[in-house]
Amino acid sequence: MDGNKILADLKKLSEIENIKDVKQLTSALFPGTHCPLMGAVLVARGIKDSMVLLVGTDECAYYTKKMTIGSKDFGGLTGRCASVIVDSKDITFGSSEKITAAFHELIAEKKPSCVFLVSTCVIEIIGDDIDSIAYSLWDETSIPVLPVHTEHFKCVNHIPGIERTISVCSELMKKEECDGSVNILGQRSGDFRSTEVYKILNAEDVKIGMMLPCGCDVEEIKNAAKAKVNIVVNSTALKLAKTMKRKFDIPYVEFQRFADPEKIYIAYKLLFEKLDKALPKSIEEKYANTCAFVQERKSKLENVKFIYGNTPFIPFELVSYMSKLDMQAMLMQISTYTSEDQEYANTIGEKYNPYVTKSANIAPLQYVYDVLKPDLYLGHEFPARLMKKGIAIVHTDRASSMLGFEVTEFLIQAFVKAAAQSKQYKENIKNGIM
Repeated sequence: MDGNKILADLKKLSEIENIKDVKQLTSALFPGTHCPLMGAVLVARGIKDSMVLLVGTDECAYYTKKMTIGSKDFGGLTGRCASVIVDSKDITFGSSEKITAAFHELIAEKKPSCVFLVSTCVIEIIGDDIDSIAYSLWDETSIPVLPVHTEHFKCVNHIPGIERTISVCSELMKKEECDGSVNILGQRSGDFRSTEVYKILNAEDVKIGMMLPCGCDVEEIKNAAKAKVNIVVNSTALKLAKTMKRKFDIPYVEFQRFADPEKIYIAYKLLFEKLDKALPKSIEEKYANTCAFVQERKSKLENVKFIYGNTPFIPFELVSYMSKLDMQAMLMQISTYTSEDQEYANTIGEKYNPYVTKSANIAPLQYVYDVLKPDLYLGHEFPARLMKKGIAIVHTDRASSMLGFEVTEFLIQAFVKAAAQSKQYKENIKNGIM
């Protein structure tokens, strides 16, 4: 493959108006997509006394069981994930009776506090009314049954399954008297109690309420409307936050895994404003210290070239911050492009105009390394392959459970370390050591 020809087929950021303008380098993406069914299961995993009742083909049942059988959170083979496998008769005449029978068997044996009734592609195609079935079973048994639609033919990945499963939890909630707490919405990995944000809230005696879906039970979801503020740490929970604002008048603050300390500072200020509390001096100090930390190391990052692959961060927010540090984006791999990304894209475009492709295409990308000559690769690639090209990989997965100024300091340290490695790799190549 010709690296120059590959790049010639791609558009640059200035030419991108929506995700349809972004080309992929190969028909298959690595490591491939997951369907929304996976997203639904990932959310249910964090709700301790809930169960998943999947309705679909034997392939869907196998996929789900294979994914959950080794998870202690799900309880193995006979754990919190069960399936209703449809056959040709169900496809012709409907699956309602089979679902009802399976549901009654499930609650008799497992006695769950809540059941997510998850429909898959074939059920959506034949038009079975999963919502009506779910709410009828809820009325009949008084056990909450929440419908989740996970058809894959309408989307490209598992994210809609996460969003829909989080969002439908609003059906469990009821109006409560405010207790001054905050809910944490959207954190799927790590422990929120290990984050900087938690430590600051704890120091200010702010009670933590529901944490969905990173660890809660059904009762906590039912009582979630006691909160004074919802903190949205991932965009998949934004719909739920908006629903709770409409139903219970609970304000929300988007406090995602921002890289830019300015964004983090603004999020902290808004959070304490919504809590009707003065901004703690510790935040002012952390902001000043972080800015100084960055400034001391900025010279080591100027003109460092990079390819953005896949990280736990918001792609455009991170790359726009790196642009502010005078780090040059050569190519970005993305899976979505929304109106929220436009502001960040404009910031990047003020200095740089990277190529844009769909993530992740690490196999064909190896042919463009000699053309673009980047110093860093952010995401998942083969380090040994990159090393031979003088490229250092930036590992960011450890930041998955970070929130606050700790994110910025982690990233700066990782960038500086990788930039030094790249310089050494290039020197070794020059001297014939590699």
